[in-house]
Formats: sequence, C-alpha cells, structure tokens
Amino acid sequence: MIRVLLADDQPLLRSGFRALLDLEDDIEVVAEAADGEECLALARMQLPDVALIDIQMPLMDGIETTRRIAADPALADVHVVMLTNYGMDEYVLDALRAGAAGFLVKDILPEDFLHAVRVAARGDALLAPAITRRLIDRYVTQPPPTRAGSALRELTSREREAVTLVAQGLPNDDIARRMVISPLTAKTHINRAMTKLHARDRAQLVVLAYESGLVTPRTF
Repeated sequence: MIRVLLADDQPLLRSGFRALLDLEDDIEVVAEAADGEECLALARMQLPDVALIDIQMPLMDGIETTRRIAADPALADVHVVMLTNYGMDEYVLDALRAGAAGFLVKDILPEDFLHAVRVAARGDALLAPAITRRLIDRYVTQPPPTRAGSALRELTSREREAVTLVAQGLPNDDIARRMVISPLTAKTHINRAMTKLHARDRAQLVVLAYESGLVTPRTF
C-alpha cells in the first residue's frame, strides 16, 4: 500500500486529488495539509511514502517544506513531488536541490497522475523531457558551479557512466541495456553513486551531474 500525504491550500483541489487516489486499491491518502507547517508536522506523524506538495502555500512554501523534510533523517523514505500550476522554470532547480523527486502540473491527466505517484513511491525521479530540457537550457546560459566535482572523483568509471545515463532520464532497464549489464547491477551502481554523492534520490543525481559538469548539453 502506497501511503500519500496531500498538501495544498486549495480544499477543492485536495478533494479532487484524494477522490482520484482513493479509487486505487494500492494507494491510501493518510493525511491532508493546508499549509507547509501542517504538512511537515503530518509528514513526521504519518511517515508517508509520497508527499504531494504545492509549491505555493501559506506559512511555509513548498520548497522550504521539502527542504525540511529532506533534512530530517526520520523522513528519509518520504518522496516529495511538487504540485504546480505554473511553467516551473524558476522553481525547478531550487526544488530539486531542496530534495524534490519531481514535478506534476495540476492539469495532468488522471492516469498520468496515478502513474506518477507509483513511480515516486518506487524512488524513481519524475523528470519529464520538458523538465530535463529546462535544466539543459539553464546550464547553457549559466555556467554550473563545481561544488560536486570533488565528490565525483570518488565514483568508479561505471558509477559515473550510470549517473550520466540517469541524468539523461533513462530508467534502470534502459541503463542496463546501454551498459550491457543486468538491471540489478545498474541499480547497484546508481545506489552506490547516490550514497557517495549524498544524493537523496535520482532527481538530485541529475542536479549534481549538471553542477559538476559530468553532464553537459553536448552529452546529448
């Protein structure tokens, strides 16, 4: 059973999301929050698998709420997905750095929404091609800092290769085919890289790959 926390200051939207999720046999909405402070408190109380958090909320916005969830060791297994009405350009990097596993636009199709919740619960990143494109565009015009460069030196060549493919948005099965290894071995390389780079999830691996210069627009 996938346990979900909904956080949005609009009751009608929360009700709509909940009604959709409650129809699924493998998903349970364990709590709802109307602001960031309530969301953080409920996350600590309920320990959901997935927290769907609106970017703009009263008292504490979604990015700060996400940052505090990511900083709490007791919430290490909570996967945050940001909800937004907007084009997201100015929020993408801040939210990913804060610890978000991905983004959903609120006008998403119901079947895509449900799929996204299940993907997030597995610990995979929700980075649509459009989001990846925005990351590339940002780093074309804004040279990346190098704070992650020294950490990358701790990776093996195969781990670096796996991180590069994660940053291209490939799932484990495709990464395994590209590297000519089993999906389990691919997952092992990725998990070891996440541990060495102190990345909370695959989404943060993408950010670190860009910030370190391991992945550039030329990589594609």
